[in-house]
Amino acid sequence: MTAELPFFVYGTLRPGEVNHAQFLRGRTSAEEPARLPGALLYDGPGYPYAVRRTGSEVVGELITAAPGAYGPLLAELDRLEEYHGPGLPVNLYDRVRCDAVRSDGTSTAAWVYLAAPPLARRLRESGREIPGGDWLGRR
Repeated sequence: MTAELPFFVYGTLRPGEVNHAQFLRGRTSAEEPARLPGALLYDGPGYPYAVRRTGSEVVGELITAAPGAYGPLLAELDRLEEYHGPGLPVNLYDRVRCDAVRSDGTSTAAWVYLAAPPLARRLRESGREIPGGDWLGRR
């Protein structure tokens, strides 16, 4: 069974972005600014990828599903992020339990979709980092 953790989102699922409107609007009970320490953000074709990296952080939001919405929302987000299960070679992203930090400095466990290992290696070799780790600030 999967723990009902909030989601840390950093790209197109953030408020105001296209996938927030499609997948999250009306299905959350809380959305708050947060950051993900130990991760670096890369620009992808239309969306970003986060990878683990000490000394960096990613800016995003902590999203809590509305009562009764968690199971269906988790399944839809897994499909959107092309996550098929732990460590599977077909994954585009892996859903990983990480500690996100709220604006008040408290941390909480959250699900985060990180670039799967083969893609993370390519990004480290030749990807374009997003300065400041903020997808919304890339413009």
